[in-house]
Amino acid sequence: MKLRAIPLIRRSFGVGVFAFLTAPVLYAQEEVVVPAPVAPPITDPDAPLLLVEQMPEYPGGQQAMFAFISKELKYPEEAIDNGIEGTVVISFVVERDGSIGEAKVLRGLGGGCSEEALRVVKSMPLWKPGMQGGKLVRTSYNLPIRFKLQDKRPKR
Repeated sequence: MKLRAIPLIRRSFGVGVFAFLTAPVLYAQEEVVVPAPVAPPITDPDAPLLLVEQMPEYPGGQQAMFAFISKELKYPEEAIDNGIEGTVVISFVVERDGSIGEAKVLRGLGGGCSEEALRVVKSMPLWKPGMQGGKLVRTSYNLPIRFKLQDKRPKR
């Protein structure tokens, strides 16, 4: 039960007196049901979609994709020499057949890191494509790839 103070002005011997009256107030709030998000209808069947009912999936899942990237990614010598670290974001389309298409750098990093990240993404095996309304669709995907130097000097 919630209590709420309500200010009242009372008269006592002809003089206004300010007082608070505390009275219980009962109320009920209906449960709000939020509908599940619905992907927009497909207008152009060849346009890649950002949000689909079933997003594309790398074979073996996300952990397998991270393992593939770790194995294939070679830190560029120029980036090592200049101490360049950071994140490259690659945008690509998972085609209906699971292949990677339209790969490009959304956010780059110098020293050859952007080019290396793009090379690795383009060399990925076929993905399980996205689905919308029971049909295979082209799906846009953004993948951040982090470059971090390992300091291998012995600590003193």
